[in-house]
Amino acid sequence: MTPRTVLNRSLLALAGLVLLGGGLLILFAGLDVYRRHDLVPPAGWPLTTPHDVLLGSADRARWSSQGWWWWPAVIAALTLVALLALWWLLAQLHRRHPGALPVGGAPPQEGVELRDHALSDAIAAEAGALPGVEHATVHITGPPAKPRTHITLALTPQGAPGDALDALYEGPLRTARRSTGSPDTPHMHTDVRLQVAHHKPHRAQ
Repeated sequence: MTPRTVLNRSLLALAGLVLLGGGLLILFAGLDVYRRHDLVPPAGWPLTTPHDVLLGSADRARWSSQGWWWWPAVIAALTLVALLALWWLLAQLHRRHPGALPVGGAPPQEGVELRDHALSDAIAAEAGALPGVEHATVHITGPPAKPRTHITLALTPQGAPGDALDALYEGPLRTARRSTGSPDTPHMHTDVRLQVAHHKPHRAQ
C-alpha cells in the first residue's frame, strides 16, 4: 500500500466518522429519541430535542461579542477547508499511473487493453526469475500513450549488473514491448535501479 493510498483512506475514514456522528446527532434530535426512550444526554450535549438549533441566539451573541475579527476568521477558516477539500478532489482525478495500456499500439486493436498492474506483475515475475536476480519490483506510471516503467532489481551477491541488465532488456522488457508496442512506438521508457539483496548472516555451529 502506497503512502498516497494510506493518506486517502485515512482522510476518507475521518470524513466518514465526522459525517456519521453529525448525521446520528441530527437524527436522534429530529426523532426525539432521548425523550421517547428516557435517555439522558451528557451535559451540554447539542441537539437533544426537535426544536433545538445548533447555534442559538445566546450563543451567536456571545461569539459576536468576541470582537470584529471573529466572523471574518470563521469565514476564512471555512474557505480554507473548502479549498483543501477541492484540492484533494482534484488530486484524486489526476492519475499517476496509466490504468490500462493499449495492446498493439494506440488505438488498441479491437478495443483490447491491458491493465497496468497486470503488466507490472508479469514483468516483475519474469525479471525475478532471471539469473543473478533475487527479486524485482515494477511500477508503471504516466499516461497510456507514454508509459514509464520503473524497475528495481535486487541482485544476489553473485549477480553481475551488466548481465542482469542485458537479460532484463532481452527478456521481460522485450516481451512487454511486444505486448503493448507497435511499429510507431517501438519501446517503453524504462528506469532501472539495481541493488544487492541483503541476507541474514547464518549461524555456524
